[in-house]
Amino acid sequence: MTLDTLLDRLVVLGYTRLGYKYRARTWPSDDPEPQALKGKTVIVTGARTGLGKATAAALANLGATVRLAVRDPAKAQDALTELQSNGGTYILDQCDVADLTSVRHYASTIEEPIHALIHNAGVMPPVRTESPQGHELTLATHVLGPLLLTELLKHHLSRVIFVASGGMYTQPLPEDPEYRDAPYKPAVAYARTKRIQVDLTPLMATHFAPTTIATMHPGWSHTPGLTTSLPTFTRLTGPLLRTPAQGADTTIWLAATDPAPPTGNFWHDRKPRPTHYLPHTKSTTTTRTATWTYCQTQAGLPTPTYPPPK
Repeated sequence: MTLDTLLDRLVVLGYTRLGYKYRARTWPSDDPEPQALKGKTVIVTGARTGLGKATAAALANLGATVRLAVRDPAKAQDALTELQSNGGTYILDQCDVADLTSVRHYASTIEEPIHALIHNAGVMPPVRTESPQGHELTLATHVLGPLLLTELLKHHLSRVIFVASGGMYTQPLPEDPEYRDAPYKPAVAYARTKRIQVDLTPLMATHFAPTTIATMHPGWSHTPGLTTSLPTFTRLTGPLLRTPAQGADTTIWLAATDPAPPTGNFWHDRKPRPTHYLPHTKSTTTTRTATWTYCQTQAGLPTPTYPPPK
């Protein structure tokens, strides 16, 4: 077992800034070229704070025009001003990815080619909350809205990246995706929807081909969302947490490296990673197909007829 693999299995070391700093020293010289994204447009959802904001800044630094897709543009004005103060070209867009009506309207406004769509928006409500269409909010934000937006923009897209979470390793695909049948636990709801993102990645890679589809997890990064949702965890791990820029590194690499990385993989620190470590979390063709069908249907999309990959 290599040290890189050991860090991954130990979690505490691999997901912190210690793991990032070690791996960054061992990466080959494949950083994206300066201005690698010049003349290209990218969309980052949830770009007002944290990982999304860091992602937007780094993509703009590579020459991209970055569309910041946020739920409330008024609240994002300060972030936009700060980003612009460091240079780069940004467009502030309104899109609530949990609201399928908002997603459809937003997609109708996009006419130019989109080099990369970064599904970064995330939520962890303290109690079970529903979207405007009546879906559990983490499912709507992390899965249904992103699936719909990707489908509506698929002819514009070159790459799509889902920002998942290492927390998904603790969860199998849920039999109750809307979390109606059990007492609601915010962290579990979050992890279950991230598991859905990861386990549907190979199916999305087939469905959306030739667009490159990737999921990644950023490790443990110090962001406002983490502080609000998991204050005790943040307090205990604070000195070890990654910066937002470190957490966003693999997203940037996936969006800008040339040639495009292989489609359909789950990435962490620029390397494909296993999608399961615990036997009880492993999915089957049947459970993946059932989840894919449910999510497609609830997003208002037709279910693909091709056989899913095994």
